[in-house]
Formats: sequence, C-alpha cells, structure tokens
Amino acid sequence: MTEASAQRPSGPFREGDRVQLTGPKGRLHTVTLKEDGELHTHHGVLRHRDLIGLPDGSVVANSSEHEYLALRPLLKDFAMSMPRGAAIVYPKDAAQIVMQADIFPGATVVEAGVGSGALSLSLLRAVGPVGKLVSFERREDFAEVAKGNVATFFGGTPDTWRVVVGDLTEALPVEQPSGSVDRVVLDMLAPWECMDAVADALTPGGVVLCYVATATQLSRVAEYIRGTGLFTDPDASETMVRGWHVEGLAVRPDHRMVAHTGFLLTARRLAPGAVAPSVKRRASKSSYGDADVEQWTPGAVGDREITDKNLRKRAREAAKAADGARLATASRETEQTTE
Repeated sequence: MTEASAQRPSGPFREGDRVQLTGPKGRLHTVTLKEDGELHTHHGVLRHRDLIGLPDGSVVANSSEHEYLALRPLLKDFAMSMPRGAAIVYPKDAAQIVMQADIFPGATVVEAGVGSGALSLSLLRAVGPVGKLVSFERREDFAEVAKGNVATFFGGTPDTWRVVVGDLTEALPVEQPSGSVDRVVLDMLAPWECMDAVADALTPGGVVLCYVATATQLSRVAEYIRGTGLFTDPDASETMVRGWHVEGLAVRPDHRMVAHTGFLLTARRLAPGAVAPSVKRRASKSSYGDADVEQWTPGAVGDREITDKNLRKRAREAAKAADGARLATASRETEQTTE
C-alpha cells in the first residue's frame, strides 16, 4: 500500500468510498458508493450519485425528501458495521488493549487470532508506518474476512501487516526470532496453550495481553502465567461503558449500557534467569484439580460457531467492500498525481 493510501480518505466522496448514512429516527446505513448504486428503504430511494462529489458531512434527500446525513465512518463505527466472520473485539476493549499493552509507533506486535480484523485495525494504527503487526489465525476463512475489512478501511492492505494462517504455537517460532517481539495480544479460547511460545518470542520487559470472555478462562490463564515463572504477576480488569442522555435539563444515564464483553489480563516478560519477588497473599483456594481443569476446556467455556454459508456470504461482502475501497484509493492517487 502506498504512502498516500496509508492515510484515511478525506475530501469529497468518491466511488468506492465507505459512507455511513444516518436517516430518519437515527437509523444507520453503511454503504459502498457506486455510480449506479441505490439505497432502498421504506422511506424511499437514495441514489449514490447524489453523494459522489459532495464533502464529508453533507446532508442529502432521497426520493421522498427524507434527509440523510452522510459521513465517512470513524474506526469505531466501521468496526461495529463491518462484515463479521467471528465475534469482534468491541471498541471499548480495543482502546483499553492499545493502552494496557502499550502499543507504540514502531513496535513489533503479534496478534492471535485475527477474527474479523476489528482489533487489527486499532493495532495497525497504533504501530504506525514503521511498526509491524503479525496476525495469526487458525481458520483461513476468518483470515479472508479480516483481510477484506482491513483493506476496506485503509483503502488497501498496509505494508506493516502480515497475516499468517496457522497455529500460533507452531508458526510463531518460524515467523519471529526469539526475543524479537515487543507486544503479544491473544484473543482466543485457550491462551495458556500458547504461553511458552509467547514467552520465547517476547523481548525482556515485553507485554503479553490476553482477552478472554469468561471467569474460568481468566483464572486458568492467570495461574498458568504465574506457574511459568517467566512473567510478572498478571493484572486483570474489565471495562464497562455507560452512555448518558444529555438534552437541556434532562440529564440521566442511558437505559442501556455496554457492560461485560471480556476480561483483559496483562503481564510482562522477565529477563532470562530473573525471579520475580514473591507477592505476599492471604491464604486462598489457589490450587485446583482435574475436575476444575475440565471446566476450563474450550468446550466447557463455549465456542460459538458460525455456519459455513453465513461465513461465505460475509467473506464476499468484505471482499466487495475492499474492492470498492481500492477503487476510491486509486482515484484519489490519480487526482494527486495530476494536481
């Protein structure tokens, strides 16, 4: 991807741009602009050509004179509306991951699994034009959806991103030399299975962050990390976001909120041979047996599957949106060349 296309698009809307339309009653529609495209709703028809050439933030009327606000979607908007092969990392968690894992410009970051690519977008922005993100995904069909979504958002595939289809435990030692990785982010059912490979790849002082859904997963990965003796004591948290209704003197919390979506657990790699100072704790039931381990298995914590038919449809949607984004990027670069 060229330097020009590495930036988010700006200026007037072009064919191939991804646009978010806010219509009557605040309902959102996200479309990829086409010269002959149309948005059909029960409020009427909005022609895409009426948007092409207008500046970001314009208001247009459809065939029934219903007005729509047109904006290029922000990262959080795009992540929530893009085609999904697997469940996404919500924007509130992605923001915390970037901060808690301390993802910085120029960092070498490993991510597993890539899912639908929502977290990859935030990580790619954070590592900047000189960093590197290597994303591992066991399922090739999920990887294809993620590639399409990333290409759609950036207008092409960033040079700083590589997707590896395979198991992290086997592929990471091949892809990255020992001690060469600054940060590792694990979004998977059983992150403890990969922890030995992660410890070998991380540089001393590097951060591993695990994103897990259930308390049983959180417990097991924390105990595994402690048991290795290779990391600092893990730190766990979750993030809840509550919106507020603010209109005149009517100021109150929203009736709905985005509560639990997942736990974040972080730890830092110790230097080779270093032993972390012991942490004094009250006596607790920290030991566990075979019966407890059974409750920690991926089957017990629940692995939700998407049907092959549905996944193929979403892969087609992601690829189609990516083609549109590349068309808009090519048009933008042509304009810049002729100026």
